[in-house]
Amino acid sequence: MRVVIVGAGVAGAAAALALDKAGFEVRVHEAHPDSGADLGAFLTLAGTGMRALGEIGVVPTAGFPLTSLRLIDSRGAEAGTSELDGYHCIRRAELCAQLRAEVHRRGLSIEYGARFISADQSDGEVVARFSGSREARGDLLLGADGLNSAVREQLDPVPRRYAGQHVFFGYSDRAAPPHQPGRIEMVRGSGSAFGYAVSPEGRTHWFARLPAPPLNGAETAGERRSRLLSALRPDATPTADIVESSDEVLVTEARDLAQAPRWRDGRVLLIGDAAHAASPATGQGASMALEDAVILAKALRDHRNSDAYERLRRPRVERNIARSAQSTAAFAPEHAEHPEAVEHLDQRHLDAPADDDPTDLLTWSTPLPLHR
Repeated sequence: MRVVIVGAGVAGAAAALALDKAGFEVRVHEAHPDSGADLGAFLTLAGTGMRALGEIGVVPTAGFPLTSLRLIDSRGAEAGTSELDGYHCIRRAELCAQLRAEVHRRGLSIEYGARFISADQSDGEVVARFSGSREARGDLLLGADGLNSAVREQLDPVPRRYAGQHVFFGYSDRAAPPHQPGRIEMVRGSGSAFGYAVSPEGRTHWFARLPAPPLNGAETAGERRSRLLSALRPDATPTADIVESSDEVLVTEARDLAQAPRWRDGRVLLIGDAAHAASPATGQGASMALEDAVILAKALRDHRNSDAYERLRRPRVERNIARSAQSTAAFAPEHAEHPEAVEHLDQRHLDAPADDDPTDLLTWSTPLPLHR
């Protein structure tokens, strides 16, 4: 089987490695140049995401382990703690860089600067067309090109839903907040959700979620920083000090796919955020993409089709979209678009079995069942 992958992010690069391990021919096409300049936000890999990485032979060399979580309230009082099993903190770009390096090390092809244009299916194959009059032929086209997927736009152009929050993030080498090694601190503020973790080198990685209408393009970087600080300063927590000591404060919108798209059309298939992007409240996006990669490769290896992949994955990932959307909207539901779509999605899989532990599905040596 020849697989053409669109996107060399977490989902696409991991899928290339998993499909190669399963014995398939793989070619990856990435719209952006291989600059590696944007380090982007940090993310947490759950234990299942780390398990999926291990199954395709990748052990993160950047970032640091997370072993516990502490929740504090707006007064700085501890509200709860929990242990984390196998979690890891890493910058998204560092994870992507390591996955891509492993793709290259195995002799697989990544063509950079190849923006997906369209795909046609005929004569038992799919032909993908990219910018610069480039083409790629295969037995399967895998759309792994994220929330703004061009492949999904052609397959099933469902709208991206604004989930009602701005997501800020940054780093500080000067902050000295209370922390313990390997612990992520979650702050339930009076008007925000904030999280931070401190690396062994002393760098504070942080994010903040602030309820607001969609971003105003006229707002300057300084105005955005001031708006965030105004929301954090009333609380008796270290959050405002962390932001003030950060050289750069970046912001994006929380968006998701609460209106679930079709994942398949003949020889075209979606994976990762292209299929099931969630708002970031649960912090599961990268882990879900890594799980997708392993389970898809096993589905094609064991059954020579993607039916089991979609059947096994939809309940888990769509429940995550709904949980994350509900958590996001809890701050200020008036800013979230189309709450009825979240309610409908939440009801879709009520009869499906619980799937909080997909370890058996991720284990490479175990055949993938057709049903859970």
